[in-house]
Amino acid sequence: MTTMTEQTPRTAQGHPRRWLILGVICLSQLVVILDNTILNVAVPTLTRDLGASAADVQWIINSYALVQSGLLLTAGGAADRYGRKKMLLTGLVLFGLGSLAAGIAQSTGQLIAARAGMGVGAALLLTTTLAVALQVFPEPERVRAIGIWAAVNALGFAAGPLAGGVVLAHFWWGALFLVNLPVVVLGVVAAAVLVPESSAPRSARPDLPGALLSTIGMASVVYVVIAGPEHGWTSRPVLVGAVLAAVSAIAFVRWEHRTPHPMLDLGFFRNRTFTGAVTGALLITFGSGGALYLLTQQLQFVLGYEPLEAGLRTAPFALTVVLLNFTGVAARVSRALGIPGSVALGMGLLAAGLVAVAVLGARGSGYGGMLGGLVLMGMGCALANPAMAVAVLNAIPREKAGIGAGIEGTVTEFGNGLGVAVLGAVLNSRFAALIPVSAASLPAALGAAGSEYERQRITDAFASGVETGQLAGAAAVLLGGLFAAALLRRAEKHAVSAASGPSTEAASA
Repeated sequence: MTTMTEQTPRTAQGHPRRWLILGVICLSQLVVILDNTILNVAVPTLTRDLGASAADVQWIINSYALVQSGLLLTAGGAADRYGRKKMLLTGLVLFGLGSLAAGIAQSTGQLIAARAGMGVGAALLLTTTLAVALQVFPEPERVRAIGIWAAVNALGFAAGPLAGGVVLAHFWWGALFLVNLPVVVLGVVAAAVLVPESSAPRSARPDLPGALLSTIGMASVVYVVIAGPEHGWTSRPVLVGAVLAAVSAIAFVRWEHRTPHPMLDLGFFRNRTFTGAVTGALLITFGSGGALYLLTQQLQFVLGYEPLEAGLRTAPFALTVVLLNFTGVAARVSRALGIPGSVALGMGLLAAGLVAVAVLGARGSGYGGMLGGLVLMGMGCALANPAMAVAVLNAIPREKAGIGAGIEGTVTEFGNGLGVAVLGAVLNSRFAALIPVSAASLPAALGAAGSEYERQRITDAFASGVETGQLAGAAAVLLGGLFAAALLRRAEKHAVSAASGPSTEAASA
């Protein structure tokens, strides 16, 4: 059997079964993204059935994201060297085994360990799905293919709480994980038949110290971002995590400079296209992830919706992303504007949507006032996300496509967690400034209120905090988008001038 390496020629039309392959990898991707949010509606059930404490629930939910984020770069390097199809199949099997173990878990410890195992498989899937798409699609179709991949991400993120609510209405909590098994079996069979193997076996030997340091560093950073708002930024666990993250990061950078076969070529950051795209990806997930976190609280605590109703009302954001990408509208606009123009317009629309949600949703106009803002946010993400993914991958040699996908996934996960932490901290700071009480949350403050007037004042203060947080996110997205677009535009002009230089000299000779 012949393995398709990077040197194997491909036709200008791409792989003949590329759209079927995209369907396989999007299906695999969907279950991974769903499991980021599907447990949010199951917290009361887990508390009752497993006797889980608040800390247990925190670890049950976060262990998946921690392991997933910490292993993304490592998984990308493994996919490049050992084969993207092999790692895709390995990721599906590990994810399936973890889902089975989670579904039959009898204690919180077992469930936490099973969720961590699912995170290992998810890291392999997140990197290999995007890398495979890059390999099988030709340049003209790549933006649309990555747009569909990004749309599946948005769909999974939005559908997680809804899917969880439907499953829990008919089955016990273990079914939330067991529903993954038919999808995993289908994905394994389809990937084995359809997906071609590709790798870069001669690119570098495994960088095990770099893999270990990056895993420890990323897991520590994500832990700090997640745990900081919950436990306090000066609490001992958070400070220990921050020190470990800093030490690991410094050691990783020093090692990657010294080793002849680095897992992450730090020279990528000298590329303006790469730096601009990474900056944009970080800030767009910072804004959208943080805004959705604030929005769910705004819908429940300020507007009075139940959790499932609140989840349904966030759907226009994801549906707009899905509609624009699956119809090809976003790809056509991106081709017309170019990558820098798409990033600038997309992040400008996202910032405008954040402002609309903040101002119209917090000033008494209810859900109707924020619906337009959600649509604007979806339009912005639909334009900017695929463009930045293409920019990241185009700035990296094709034989390191797995690393490129790992970087893209790592930045996305980190940006989302950072947005939740930072914008949540802005909300809490504003709320505490307006309502200087000892209660640590809005429900606690409302419970301690002595009159309806006091309850209304507390709710208004919380709404003001939400508005301030969303406006802070909008400012970060707009400024970051302009900075990223400027870097991408400069890189594009430099590439054009470099390409036209020799021909100009030849003509003058």
